[in-house]
Amino acid sequence: MKVILRKDLDNLGTVGSVVDVKDGYARNYLIPRDLVFPASKGNMRALEEEQKQASKRSNKEKKSSEHMAQELEKVSITLQMKVGEDEKLFGAVTSQMISDALAEKKITLDKRSIELEEPIKSLGIYDVPVKLPQGVAGNIKVWVVRE
Repeated sequence: MKVILRKDLDNLGTVGSVVDVKDGYARNYLIPRDLVFPASKGNMRALEEEQKQASKRSNKEKKSSEHMAQELEKVSITLQMKVGEDEKLFGAVTSQMISDALAEKKITLDKRSIELEEPIKSLGIYDVPVKLPQGVAGNIKVWVVRE
């Protein structure tokens, strides 16, 4: 029996793949658990249309991510921190602090998308990488200055 996968399954394939499975496996396990559709002509057309819509959404999301990356390249934020001896910070600059500073500039960015390898612990100018949807990356210039 030919079926269309609704979810990624380790032994069968990825979403949208048309695979051939045994009738009993499809009727008794896959279909009752909503893991597959029977591969009828109507379902095949619906799958093609769904893939077209997903492709359009993906392209639109990628363009918006690229635009966001260009905007982030222009952004520079300044964080004032208390400093001890040898220009060492009391505490550290975290991705949450960077996210909050961006929110003040009306740029919403989740702290999990800011990729700090380790918290910033000294004064200086840093290029902080940012991971955006669809594999797009950008950088934010962060100035850490004395309070």
